[in-house]
Amino acid sequence: MTFLHYRRRPSSVVRIGNTPLGGDYPVRIQSMADVSTTDTEAAVQQAIRLIEAGAEYVRFTAQGEREARQLGVIRRRLRGQGYDTPLVADIHFNPKAADVAAVNVEKVRINPGNYVDGVTSFRKTACSDTDYAAGLRKIRDRFIPFIELCKKHRTAIRIGVNHGSLSDRIMSRYGDTPEGMVASCMEFLRICREEEFPDAVVSIKASNTVVMVQTVRLLARTMEAEDMHYPLHLGVTEAGDDEDGRSKSAAGIGALLADGIGDTIRVSLSEPPEAEIPVARKLTDYMLQRKQYAPVEAPDTLPADFSRPTQTVGRIGGACPPAVISDHSHGICPVDEANRPDFIYIGANRAGAETGDSIPRIVDADCWDNRSATTYPYFRAADMDKLSRCTAVIKFVELTHCDLSEDRIHLFRQNPSVVIVWNGRHPDYISEARALACCLKAAKCDAPVILRRHYAETDRETLQLQAAVDFGTLLLDGIGNGLMLSHEKVDSKVTDRYLFGILQAVRLRISKTEYISCPGCGRTLYDLQTTIARVKAATSHLKGLKIGIMGCIVNGPGEMADADYGYVGAGKGRINLYKGKECLSKNIPEEEAVAQLVQLIKENGDWESV
Repeated sequence: MTFLHYRRRPSSVVRIGNTPLGGDYPVRIQSMADVSTTDTEAAVQQAIRLIEAGAEYVRFTAQGEREARQLGVIRRRLRGQGYDTPLVADIHFNPKAADVAAVNVEKVRINPGNYVDGVTSFRKTACSDTDYAAGLRKIRDRFIPFIELCKKHRTAIRIGVNHGSLSDRIMSRYGDTPEGMVASCMEFLRICREEEFPDAVVSIKASNTVVMVQTVRLLARTMEAEDMHYPLHLGVTEAGDDEDGRSKSAAGIGALLADGIGDTIRVSLSEPPEAEIPVARKLTDYMLQRKQYAPVEAPDTLPADFSRPTQTVGRIGGACPPAVISDHSHGICPVDEANRPDFIYIGANRAGAETGDSIPRIVDADCWDNRSATTYPYFRAADMDKLSRCTAVIKFVELTHCDLSEDRIHLFRQNPSVVIVWNGRHPDYISEARALACCLKAAKCDAPVILRRHYAETDRETLQLQAAVDFGTLLLDGIGNGLMLSHEKVDSKVTDRYLFGILQAVRLRISKTEYISCPGCGRTLYDLQTTIARVKAATSHLKGLKIGIMGCIVNGPGEMADADYGYVGAGKGRINLYKGKECLSKNIPEEEAVAQLVQLIKENGDWESV
C-alpha cells in the first residue's frame, strides 16, 4: 500500500470470462440485478440495461438450484443478442445452488458465513478447539469439490464476507469484529491456495464505513503477510439511497482506492441498479486521476497512522466533534437550520459580521474588530507577523503546502489559540493533507486542523462524490478537526448539507436519522424504494437513530449489523420487525408494517415528537 502517491496494490489476475480482473487491468465496475432469474425476460432486459450503462460484470441472486440453472438460460439469451459480459451468481446458504451456478456463469459469489453453516444465531456459544477444527474440516469437505468443479468449468469464485453474517463458529472466537471477518475470509483463501486455484476474488463489506475500511486494510495486510495477492472487490453494503448512499460509498470506497486497494467496485444504492454505474464510474475516474500527478513532498519516515492528539481551541479539536465552517465569502446567505454550521466565514465582508444570528463569524484578519466576542480573525501566510499581537481567543490560519515551514510550525506551538485551515492546492489533496499530518505529528504540534478545499465542479452529484472522497478519506485516517467546502457557484446550504452528510457517513457527527437499506435483488418481495420513502417519511426526525430496511432474511438482521431497529422482508407482502438483532414481530402485513415499526420505537422509548 502507498499513502502519499497513488500506486495500485499488486494483485494476481483472475480470469472471468472475457473480462479479466486484477493485475494491470482497469478497476472494473459492476452491479447487481434486482429481478428474479425465474423471470427470464425481465432478467435479460435488466442485464442489457446494466451492460449498456457500463457494467463490466452483472450479478444475479440465485436462492436455489432452479434459479441457478436459469442463469444458463439468461446467459444464452444475452449471448444470442450480442452481449458477452460475464454473469455472476450470488449464493447464500445453499452450496448445491453454487454447484449448479458454477456450470452456468463465469463467477460464483459465496458467503463464508453461511456456505456450510446455517443462519447465525447471534448468541455467544462455547466452541472448543476440537469443535473449531471440526468446523474447518466441514468447510474443506464441501469447498474442495466446489473448487474442482470451478476448475473444470473455468469459473471464478468470489469469497464475499459481510459484517453481521459470520458463522457462529467464528463469532464464538472473534465476535462480530474486523478480525473475525478476516479470519473467516482467510480460511477459504488458504484452501484456494492449497488446491492451486488462482481464480479467487475477495470482498469484505459492511454498512459501517469505519468497519469496512478498517477490515479491508487488515485483510490486505494479512494477505500480504502470507504472500497472497488475490484481487479485491470493494463496496459499502446497504449504503442507502440519494445523498446519504453516495456519501457513504464515496468515503468508504474512496479511502481504500486512495491506498491503492481495489480491483473492482460495486456501489450499493437502494435505487434502480442502473443508477449505481455512473456513480461508480465517477468515483474511479476521480481517484485514478491521482496516478498522473507528481508525488507530494513528505518526511522520509511515515508514521504508523496519521492521527494525533490536538488541543481544544474554542469548540474545535480535542474531544469536540468535527466543526463545520460554512463559506459565505461570496455572499451572505440564510443558513439551513437542519444543517446549522458552527462558524460562518465571510472573508472581507464587514457588513456580514453583525447580523443578529448567533453563529460565530470568521473574517479576514484585516477586517477583525477586537470588540466583537463572536467574530474571529482569519490569517494567511502574508499576515504571520500580526499573529502574535492578535488577542483573539481563536485565530484561524490558512496554509497551503508551500506555506508550511519549521518556523511557522514553531510559531503555532507558541500560540495555543491557533487553528490551522489547510487549504490544499495540490490536485492530489488527500496525499497533500496526509503529508501535512506527518509534518505536524513529527513536530509535536497539537494545533487543530480544518480541512478546506475549493472545488470548481458544477455537476452536483460529482461535487458531492469528490468532497466525500477527499474529506471522508482523511477523516477515516484520523486527520481533521473540521471541514470547509468552498465553491463560488454552489449555495452554502448545499455545501453545508454535503459536509454534515460526510461527517455522518464516517460516524464522527450524527445530525439525522441513519438508514441502512439494501439495494434489493431477486430475493426482495416488496417494493423496496417505495417502502424506504414511507419509513423515512415516518421516522426522519429521529436524529441519531439507525434503522435498517432489508429486502430479505439474507440481508437482515445480520447485515444491518448495528441498526437500532430493523424492517426486514419475511416473504411476499410480509415483514419482520427487529429491535437490534432480536425479532419482535413476525409476518406483519406489509401495509401495516410502517405503523407497527413506529409503535415499536415508541414502546422502547426512542420516539420523539415532530
